[in-house]
Amino acid sequence: MLAESLCKYNPIDDIECLFAKQQHSTERRSDSEIVVEISGKWDNMLLFFAWEEQLNCLHISCLINLTPEAVNLPSIFELLALLNEDLWVGYFSYWEEAQMPIFKHSIFIDEKDTNLVSKLSQILNIAITECERAYPIFHAVLKQNIAPRRALLPLTLM
Repeated sequence: MLAESLCKYNPIDDIECLFAKQQHSTERRSDSEIVVEISGKWDNMLLFFAWEEQLNCLHISCLINLTPEAVNLPSIFELLALLNEDLWVGYFSYWEEAQMPIFKHSIFIDEKDTNLVSKLSQILNIAITECERAYPIFHAVLKQNIAPRRALLPLTLM
C-alpha cells in the first residue's frame, strides 16, 4: 500500500520508452513533459506531451515548423476556424510565442488502461495526418500571403 502511494502513474515514462524504441530524438524536460522530433512529409515536426497528474490528463501537441513572413493574425485565425470546422478530433491553434501553427488534443488516462499505446498511436496518427494535410495550406497563408479560403480550394476539389 505504501509503495502505491509513493509511485504515481506517469504516461510520460511510457511515451519516452515508446519513442526510444523507434529511435526518435526525445528530450525529457521534466517528470511531466517530453518533446519528440519526428520527420514529416514536408518538414520535421515536434510532438509535445504534457501530463497533468491532478486531472489524469495527457496533452499532446504537434508543432508545424512554419513561421509567417509577416504576422497577419486575422488571416491566421480565419484559417484556423476554417480548418477546425472539419476536425472530429483535436484542433489547430496558433502558438504566438513561437509564431507557428500547432495541432492540439488531450486525453484522460486511467492508469489501469491497458491499451494506452493503442490510444496514443491513434491520436498521433490523426495529429500527424492532419498536420501533413494542413502544411501546404498553412504555407500558402503564412509564407505566400494567400487568402485562407483560396488556400483551402485544392482541399475542397479532392
